[in-house]
Amino acid sequence: MVDLGSPYKGYLYAYPHKTAYRPLRPRPRLADVWAGEPVEALFLYVHVPFCEMRCGFCNLFTRTGVDQDQVGAYLTQMRRQAGRVAAALPAGARYARAAIGGGTPTYLTAGELTALFDLLEETTGTDLRAVPLSVETSPATATADRLAVLLERGTTRISIGVQSFLDTEARTAGRPQRRAEVDRALDTIRAAGPADLNVDLIYGIPGQTPDTWAYSLRTALDWRPEELYLYPLYVRPLTGLGRRGVARRADDGPDPAWDAHRLTLYRHAVALLTDAGYEQLSMRAFRRRDAPPVDGPGYCCQDDGMVGLGCGARSYTSGLHYSFDYAVSVRQVRGILDDYLGRPAEDFDGAEAGFVLDAAEQRRRWLLQSLLRAEGIMPGAYRHRFGTGVDDDFPALDELREAGYLDGHRLTAEGLAHADAIGPWLVSAGVRAAMAGHVAR
Repeated sequence: MVDLGSPYKGYLYAYPHKTAYRPLRPRPRLADVWAGEPVEALFLYVHVPFCEMRCGFCNLFTRTGVDQDQVGAYLTQMRRQAGRVAAALPAGARYARAAIGGGTPTYLTAGELTALFDLLEETTGTDLRAVPLSVETSPATATADRLAVLLERGTTRISIGVQSFLDTEARTAGRPQRRAEVDRALDTIRAAGPADLNVDLIYGIPGQTPDTWAYSLRTALDWRPEELYLYPLYVRPLTGLGRRGVARRADDGPDPAWDAHRLTLYRHAVALLTDAGYEQLSMRAFRRRDAPPVDGPGYCCQDDGMVGLGCGARSYTSGLHYSFDYAVSVRQVRGILDDYLGRPAEDFDGAEAGFVLDAAEQRRRWLLQSLLRAEGIMPGAYRHRFGTGVDDDFPALDELREAGYLDGHRLTAEGLAHADAIGPWLVSAGVRAAMAGHVAR
């Protein structure tokens, strides 16, 4: 029988996790990495590693308080990188979807955002108005002039991290925002034009109760967002919350009381949003049932065929996932970013750090990226890609069925509730060992 232990082991949003990456020696040429890969419907991910503040729960690769000179230098360097990457891709490469994340892309001014869109379109040859495009923002930077640029340049989805509509909870989570600023930002987004709105919220904040959690959920619904993403709070090493000790760190081991509290809040949210007309797409993602379907192929940024631009972006081919170095602490992030800014253009012709996926890891990746979505595994698609049966390759699926977490090839409601334990439980021994060898810095 499966014993998952704590339901909150970790968010497996991509496989293998970036902490499994290691320096690639010798560095492979991108032209060789991409040779023979299908490139007719790529995903473009652009990383802007700047924020106005560092939230207490954040372990992303980002810097705060940089000036316009460094932003300008970053855009100049990204243009160089994008040009070299474009030259390395096979003929006929085209982008079917795109996302700009961070960091906070709207940390850039309206003029800098225009320059970003210009360099992306000029180097990739892609009209971003013709593909679904998601951009992240924050309450402080969702201003009318910035949003006007986003909408004019084709943005179809705007995602904003609110986390809580109560100032006290936001401050406890290390996000010193004001409710009036949040309301203004959401009003401005809705007034900017016809883009989907996604609102991020966090549950499990110390002091949060079912009533205050319901208040944030219902308040978010006032703006009728097309999507909501609900994140259980994790406290990671080197983050603000991890240093302050306001809640248990992820490496302190399970906390049954906190686990039970988060699970209660999660179940409350599922019921409330279902009643409000939302469909659950994964443990975290909910979409309004009457929202128009997203145009373009069914593709998400965790699938193969992603090209990443910027210092913190990852790229995915079927056999190699690669990126630049990764860190969390202020000093280490600064050093990696300075290194990126100082590289000669030809240095972007090769992959820096990454993980090589053999046939078994490619199968496991496909399994995990399908299983953890509400739609589940498509056995026929698996057999078409790999020539074998998913149940034959992964007998562990029967254990999940026996435990009540899996019905056929889709997670049950209880399985979705435990997705943050099921994902880590299915990680291979090799990836698990690589992740364990990662030194947080």
